[in-house]
Amino acid sequence: MIGSLRLSRAQLEAVFDHARACKPEEACGILAGDRDGNVKRVFLMENAEHSSSFYVMDSREQFQVFDEMERDGLELAAIFHSHPHSPAFPSPKDRELAFYPDSVYLIISLMNNEPESHAFRIVEDQVSEIEIRVGET
Repeated sequence: MIGSLRLSRAQLEAVFDHARACKPEEACGILAGDRDGNVKRVFLMENAEHSSSFYVMDSREQFQVFDEMERDGLELAAIFHSHPHSPAFPSPKDRELAFYPDSVYLIISLMNNEPESHAFRIVEDQVSEIEIRVGET
């Protein structure tokens, strides 16, 4: 089980830029890496619901991403999405739709001038925050 999520400043900025570009809708995507939580690739995805209060990844796009990850020997490190107008904490809907208990959920809040991000593990509606380590890669 991943103890912390590790990604580069450039990877985190790509996620922030995607969130900003999708606002006022929630942005979403996948962070692929290794079993230790080291992010190797960022997949920016479309919110098929085009909603400002929840996200659903396009199933075809998600299948293609998982297929590419498998081909490249990558694991699901995190699923990310943004909260355009609320804190970076899992909403009741986020907890309800947390279908990957081994994954980290990275949430980006855009409610202030600068994006704020927090990472969580969500298992059976129980939320625990995990550390985000941003480094140079």
